[in-house]
Amino acid sequence: MTLALPLVSVIVPNYNYAGALPLCLQALRDQTYPNLEVIVVDDCSTDDSPAVAAGFGFRVLRTPRNGGPAAARNLGAEHAGGEILFFVDSDVAAKPDAVANAVELLRSDPAIGAVCGNYDPVPLIRDSLLEEYRCLQQSYWLIADEGRITTLYTALLAIPAGVFREIGPFNPRLRETENADYGRRLAQRYEIWLSPRVRGVHDHDHDLATLVRKVFVRTALHIPMFIRKPTFPGGITSGPRAWVSIAALLAVLSVALPVLLGPVLWLVPAAFLALFVAGDLPMHRFVARLRSPVFLLYFVTMHFLLNLVIAAAAIAGVLAWLWSARFRNLYEVPELAR
Repeated sequence: MTLALPLVSVIVPNYNYAGALPLCLQALRDQTYPNLEVIVVDDCSTDDSPAVAAGFGFRVLRTPRNGGPAAARNLGAEHAGGEILFFVDSDVAAKPDAVANAVELLRSDPAIGAVCGNYDPVPLIRDSLLEEYRCLQQSYWLIADEGRITTLYTALLAIPAGVFREIGPFNPRLRETENADYGRRLAQRYEIWLSPRVRGVHDHDHDLATLVRKVFVRTALHIPMFIRKPTFPGGITSGPRAWVSIAALLAVLSVALPVLLGPVLWLVPAAFLALFVAGDLPMHRFVARLRSPVFLLYFVTMHFLLNLVIAAAAIAGVLAWLWSARFRNLYEVPELAR
């Protein structure tokens, strides 16, 4: 029976995640799927990650230089022998049945080119309130998107090796938005499904500066894609979630009105704040069911702050798009199209 199952190559790109990596690799060792190989691709880490991976007895590859997750995933795929590639980020611990369920879903319909997974609403390592916020936010957004999607989530991603060869590698020029680019290319030929049956636990960022940098950079780099296709997930016409950042920014900017023109105009920033809350009201209800009212207040405050970052990044991205032809053509890499 085991021999009839396709070999799955689990590829773990890693850069300086020695803290979470043991949990990630132990989860792979605990998978119920019997026919798999695990390849850890270390992207020139400066911590103990390579030694941690070697200690599990898995194959460890090293990139020639730090090139980002796209380059690491591509290197792992080059050395993979499996019929199915299963990418797992090194800060994610996959549930024991994650690989088995992903294989079952892929084999159920040849039109499916990729299966992505979701995370539990609690972090893998619970060491900060910020991480608790981010985990709840990401988990809810993925729950809301479950089903057929037009983007790609690479933290838990299964794709047939033949489909990967057909579409081509991840764009190594992109360090932050390679998943959205690959999803755009893949969705032109195959279905992509986000399934609650493929699940893991994610160790999100616990440092505010790191999170702000990631959110800013990723938002700005998405702008050329959003301008070309406004309905792409996160784009301005993709739903009410896309407008909460604008509402947050207008709430801050309109504070000048009551200061300059009279206290009655406090109604203006209050109205924009209400629009901000209403735009993500289902998510706030989700958090309220799981956590205390005090944490909900913290959650909404952090969400407001990060949406201000998103608004600022979007403005920066639009300016870069207007100024730079190279930025406008960020996702045009003819040699990757097959």
